[in-house]
Amino acid sequence: MTGRDRGRLPSREEVLDFIRKSTTPVGKREIARAFNITGSDRIPLKAMLRELADEGLIGRGAKRKVAPPDALPAVAVLDIHEQDVDGELLARPASWSNDVAPPRIYVVPGQRTPTPPAIGHRILARLDRQADGSYLARVIRRLEAPPGAVLGVFTAVGADGRVQPTDRRIKHELVIRGEHSLGAETGDLVLCTLEPGHRRAVIEGRVVERFGRIDDPRALSLIAIHRQGLPTEFSEAALAEARAATPAEMKGREDLRALPLLTIDPADARDFDDAVWAAPDDDPANPGGFHAVVAIADVAHYVRPGSALDKAALERGNSAYFPDRVVPMLPEELSADLCSLIAGTDRPCMVAKMRFDADGNKIGHSFSRAMIRVHCRLTYRQAQAIRDGKIAGPDDRDVREHVTRLYDAWHILDAARTKRAPLDLDLPERRVEIGEDGYIAAVHPVERLDAHRLVEEFMIQANVAAAEMLEARKAPCMYRVHDRPAAEKVVALADYLQEFDIRLAKGQVIKPAHFNGILAQAADSANAHIINEVILRCQAQAEYSPENYGHFGLNLRRYAHFTSPIRRYADLLVHRSLIGALGFGPGGLRPEDIEKFAEIGEAISGHERRASAAERDALDRFTAVFMADRVGAVFAARVSGATRAGLFVRIADTGADGLIPISSLGYEYFRHDATRHALIGEASGKEYHLGDGVEVELMEANTVTGGLIFKLLKVTEEVTRGRAKAGLAKRRKTVKRTTPKAVRKRKAKAAGKTAAAPGKRKARKSK
Repeated sequence: MTGRDRGRLPSREEVLDFIRKSTTPVGKREIARAFNITGSDRIPLKAMLRELADEGLIGRGAKRKVAPPDALPAVAVLDIHEQDVDGELLARPASWSNDVAPPRIYVVPGQRTPTPPAIGHRILARLDRQADGSYLARVIRRLEAPPGAVLGVFTAVGADGRVQPTDRRIKHELVIRGEHSLGAETGDLVLCTLEPGHRRAVIEGRVVERFGRIDDPRALSLIAIHRQGLPTEFSEAALAEARAATPAEMKGREDLRALPLLTIDPADARDFDDAVWAAPDDDPANPGGFHAVVAIADVAHYVRPGSALDKAALERGNSAYFPDRVVPMLPEELSADLCSLIAGTDRPCMVAKMRFDADGNKIGHSFSRAMIRVHCRLTYRQAQAIRDGKIAGPDDRDVREHVTRLYDAWHILDAARTKRAPLDLDLPERRVEIGEDGYIAAVHPVERLDAHRLVEEFMIQANVAAAEMLEARKAPCMYRVHDRPAAEKVVALADYLQEFDIRLAKGQVIKPAHFNGILAQAADSANAHIINEVILRCQAQAEYSPENYGHFGLNLRRYAHFTSPIRRYADLLVHRSLIGALGFGPGGLRPEDIEKFAEIGEAISGHERRASAAERDALDRFTAVFMADRVGAVFAARVSGATRAGLFVRIADTGADGLIPISSLGYEYFRHDATRHALIGEASGKEYHLGDGVEVELMEANTVTGGLIFKLLKVTEEVTRGRAKAGLAKRRKTVKRTTPKAVRKRKAKAAGKTAAAPGKRKARKSK
C-alpha cells in the first residue's frame, strides 16, 4: 500500500479478496491497517463490513472470514418446499445461483404471523446460522409468490367468471372473461394461465383445461400432481413411438414359455412387470436347496437410449401412484400392454436365474434375455389364501403346487434374511379405498401378508444378483444406496433412548442389528410405536448413485434396482447395462449415457422424492375429504411429532395426521426440545412428548389443502419413561415460572435470604 492510497476506501471486492487470502480470521482493525484507513474513514469501512455480513458474504463477529459458498444473508426471501419426517418445515432461497446445494433451512413461525407458514408459502425471514451450517428462519411476513399456471375452482359470475386458486400462496381471485372460460361451470376445477397486461387488483386469466368438479374426490389427485409439478403429458413423438411398437420376436431369446411363472400383485395393480417361480434343486450336491426364477419385463427392447420414449421416461424418473389413478413413466401402450406380463400372453423378459442352498444362501446366478408366458395371475390375498388352504384364487391343482413351492422357498430365504438382520421397522401405511361411485369408501391401515414378504424377498435377491453380475463384468451400475445414519443423529437417539432405560452405546460402528435389538426390547411395551418412529427419523435417505456405498437398511454390500423397469428409470439403466455386459443384443448403454451416470442418479433421486411428495399430498387430501363431515368429533390419537409449529397427531382408526397449533396449547411460551422430541411450557413446565396418547377434537378439515387442524382436549397417556422419569420433576422445578404469583414468591424468598445473609457470614467467621 503506497502513500497515495492512504485513506482510500477499498472496494467490496478488495476487502473480500483480503479476507479470503488471510490465513486467520481478521477484524476491522486488521483491514483498516492493511488499507491505511484511519480516523473517521473507519466509519464507512464499518458500514461496508456490516453490509457484507448482512448479505452473507462474510461471517459475523469481531474476527471475520469469507463465508462459505452456501452462506445466506441475515434477511432473505424463502420458499417453503418440504416437511421432513420430524414435521419441521424446510425452505430454500427464492433465488439461488451457486453451484453448491443451498443449506438446510428450518422455518420457525414468527411472533406476529397470524397463520402458521405452510408448504408452498413464500416468506421474508430473518436467518440465524447454526453450528452445523443449517439455518433457523424466523418468519417476518408472508409474501406473494409470482404465479405461473394457476389451478383453481371456477365460479360463474354473470357472463364471466372467477377462479379461486387452490394454492394458498395466491390470495387474489382471477377474473375470467366469458370468451376465455372454455365453457367452465361453477364448481369446476380448472387450470388457468394469466393474461398479459393485468392492472392493479384485477388479474385476468384464461382457462386452458377443465378437470371436472371440485367436489369429485378424483380431483384431489390432480391438485397434488399439479402442486408438485409432475409431468403428465407425453410428447407426440413419444406417443408415436409407443403406438408403433409391436410384440417382440423370439429370435435371440431363450424360450421359457413352458415355465409356470406366476404374477402376484395387489388386486388393483395397473401394471405387471415381474413374475416368479421356484422349485427344489435336483442337484444331489445341493440337498434341501432350490432354484428360483425372477422374470422382469424387457422394457429396454422398446425404450431405446436417446429415443423420445427414453427422454420422457427420464423426465419422469418413475411412475407415481394415487388412490384413483397412476401417472405412468411410460405410455399405456407399453406400461399396460406390451411390457405388462399378462397371463397367457408371450412377453419378452430379462430373467434372473438363481440357486440357493438349504440355508438360503445364494450359491449361483445367471441372466438371460428370454420369452415367457405367465401361467396365472394372483393377487396377494389369493396367494395367501391358497397357502392357508382357503381357496380364494384359481382352483387349479398346478397353481396350488406352484404357490406352495414358492412359500417353501421363501421360508428358507426368510431364515437367511433373519440371519442377515436388515433393519426391521414396523411402519403402518394408510390406504384409501374408492367405492364404485368414485367416492371415498374408507381409509384404513394396509394389511401386511406373508405374500407381500415373499415377493419382496424374491425381488431383493434378483436385485442383488444384478448388482453382483455388473460388478463381476466391471460394467456401470446404478446402485440403490442407503448410507448409515449420521453420527450426530445416533448420539441424539442414544440420549433419547435413555429415557426408556434402553442403552445404545455411543461411538460404535452402528449396524442394523443394533437398531433391531432396540426394537425387540420395546416390542411388547406401550412405547413400541415411538421407538419405531425415532429410529426411522434417525435414518439417511436412500438414493441412486453409480458410486456404491452399500445399503444400510437392507444390510447389503451391493444392491441395485432391477425388478421394475416399467415404473423406475433406474431399473431400465440396470437392464441396459446387463444387455451390454452380457452381449444380449440391441438396447444397451451408450458411452454418453455412462458419462452422465452420476448426473442421472441425482436427477432420478430428485424425481423419486417429487413423486413421493405428490403421493403423500394426495393421500392427505383424500383423508381430509373423508374426515370433512366429522368436524367437531372427538378422536383418540397419539403425538406423532413435536415441532416449533405445534404438535402433530395421528388418529388411531384411520391413521390420519393433523396439527395442534402451538398457539392453541396455552398463552405461555412453549420451547421446542428437538433432542427429547417435546414441547415444554416455560411457565408451567408442562411437557408434551412424541408418543403421548391424547384426546383431540377435529376443528378443521381443509379439503383443498389437505390439512387437518385439531384441538387438544386432554392427555390420556403419558409416555412411560425409565430412569430419566425420576429426574423429570427435578428438571421441571428448574424452569423459572413467569406467572405473577411465581414472581412474587421468588422476590419474597430472595428478600428473606438477603436479610439473613450477614448473620450467616458472621457465624462462619466466628468458627
